[in-house]
Amino acid sequence: MSGSTTDSAPENEHDGPSETVEPSAQESSAREPSAREPSAQESSARADDEKVAAVRRVARAGRRWRAAQLAGCAALLAVALTGGSIAFGALRDGGTATVASSSAVSPGLMASGDLDAGIRAIQAHLRTQPKDYGSWATLGLAYVEQARTKGDPSRYPQAEQALKRSLEVEPDNGQGLTGLAALAAARHDFKGALTYADRTLKQNPYNERALSSRIDALVELGRYAEASKAADLADERRPGIPVFTRYAYVHELRGDVRTARTVLERALSTATTPGDIAYVASALGQLAWNQGDYGTALTDYARALAADDSYLPALEGRARAQAASGDRAAAIKGMEAVVARYPLPGPLVALGELYEDRGGDGDKAKAGDQYALVDAWTALARANGVNADLDTAMAAADHGDKAAALRAARAEWARRHTVHTADALAWALHVNGRDKEALPYARQATATGYRNASFLYHRGIVELAAGDKKEGRSLLGSALKLNPGFSPLGAREARKALKEASE
Repeated sequence: MSGSTTDSAPENEHDGPSETVEPSAQESSAREPSAREPSAQESSARADDEKVAAVRRVARAGRRWRAAQLAGCAALLAVALTGGSIAFGALRDGGTATVASSSAVSPGLMASGDLDAGIRAIQAHLRTQPKDYGSWATLGLAYVEQARTKGDPSRYPQAEQALKRSLEVEPDNGQGLTGLAALAAARHDFKGALTYADRTLKQNPYNERALSSRIDALVELGRYAEASKAADLADERRPGIPVFTRYAYVHELRGDVRTARTVLERALSTATTPGDIAYVASALGQLAWNQGDYGTALTDYARALAADDSYLPALEGRARAQAASGDRAAAIKGMEAVVARYPLPGPLVALGELYEDRGGDGDKAKAGDQYALVDAWTALARANGVNADLDTAMAAADHGDKAAALRAARAEWARRHTVHTADALAWALHVNGRDKEALPYARQATATGYRNASFLYHRGIVELAAGDKKEGRSLLGSALKLNPGFSPLGAREARKALKEASE
């Protein structure tokens, strides 16, 4: 299922000739607490408070953000993400929430429910056993998981360092290769992810992570027929939650929502850890929300939050479902809490649109602050090796530099042909007044049967602009019937355009 992809924790371990792993100055939070140091709980609470305070300081900056240089914005966002632990020059992109990815880290590490503590334990182990290539790979995957769950792309260079060390100690080991596949996918290098997954599967055709990464890569490259075959093969070889969730998403992309939900319910019935329960229940919530079934979505998100009350995708999804259900106050409160912890493009744009839709005193400026933070996050992402063009295209088309949106959409389309990149390019062309050029891409975005109200809305607007009122009205009506609350602003514009086209 669509998920999102990125999170934060200790910094680099040094890789010197002595082959030891010593914490850097930026890694002080990873040390065992001494009699003079705060406890892990106190440090975590303090860090969370610092993140919230930093984001609020950024929000209060208001219009000054839009006048400041982007590099300065990125540096401030880095502080907001890590409570000040990232150096000024360490900047990153991560996620349009299209990659179907469950936890990349080993079940043993995740079972404790404390990823940061698990990382500290691995670091301590590697100080005494620096030749343990498996632990280096696990550390790399743990950093990828931190980036995925907390939205901190500065972890990706650390993940790369650890995974490369694993492969230096033991060339071509499967754990290291699957880790590089996960890292490449997180950075939106899907060709690289496919290459690493295939290399791993040549060694071990039953490697669950490699089978899952291969499906993800093929989906994100738009090679849907191959992804479907890869999902079938993975289901034969290693049935389980990672494969089930990907199998479900492949079916959803073809419009087979019933099968997708059946498979996800099956996955949820086998889930035992809080992380797996939260992940699968959130995927079910997203599936229900896409179909406009907000009651079911809220129930699914409640299941996720019962397992893990801090699970970010569930908190974000619940806020979106509340907004679509008409509970705007709860939606804004929930989305504010999400972006205060992890300011990622999706929730930032959603919160900005909720402010615009409310239209109270100061709401326009508040919305502008959210959109400015998207630009800063994009700079941070790119500086950490993540391709952010899809995020840039979608946010900028509606709330930023339209020419930049088109450049980014074209660049992303040159790399991969998916329904999401087709939709992004179509919309970027539309907002730049190039509707006839946009039309083939808008049609391609809806060609697989994927039931996405935003895609239908975009195509409906493009069809109207290109002169086909009948088709435009039909598509706008379908979008609003499928998911009438798909976007606070988009749904309003769809109703307005439908009314005007019907007069």
